[in-house]
Amino acid sequence: MRDVPPATGGYLIRAILAGGAIAGVLDIADALVFHGLRGVAPGRVLQAIASGLLGGQAFAGGTGTAVLGLGLHFVIAFGAAATYAVASLRLPALVTRPLLFGPLYGLAVYAVMQHVVLPLSAFRAGPPAPAGTTDWNLVNLLLAHIFFVGLPIALSARWASRRQHPI
Repeated sequence: MRDVPPATGGYLIRAILAGGAIAGVLDIADALVFHGLRGVAPGRVLQAIASGLLGGQAFAGGTGTAVLGLGLHFVIAFGAAATYAVASLRLPALVTRPLLFGPLYGLAVYAVMQHVVLPLSAFRAGPPAPAGTTDWNLVNLLLAHIFFVGLPIALSARWASRRQHPI
């Protein structure tokens, strides 16, 4: 079996589709459950994502902006998977050591989102979080990016590199 990603479109397509879909589903499920347990409606969570594009107007947009938020979430997930897959063509260790580099990549995605993407976006948080939830929010974000974003993307890249038959 191959551990080094082939320089083919088939590898990239498999890695991006699998990694983006799995990470996107796991990450949004985590956000919906985590915030849902704190009384935030699923639509509000999705509107918060849409606010990156629309600003505070996203919270007045109803179902339409919630759907937009879900779409934007998956665009980001597929973008993160694409970045990892393309990087793995030059850095084969990303595929051969997914248990090490996946979690590290998840933390890198978190850092880029928090310190580059969100500050440059029109993002507006929803209503203030109840007292004492900020620390748990950070813990959840870090763990979710390690286990639900970085790791599935890295494992998907490894899986795609081992596939014998193109799509």
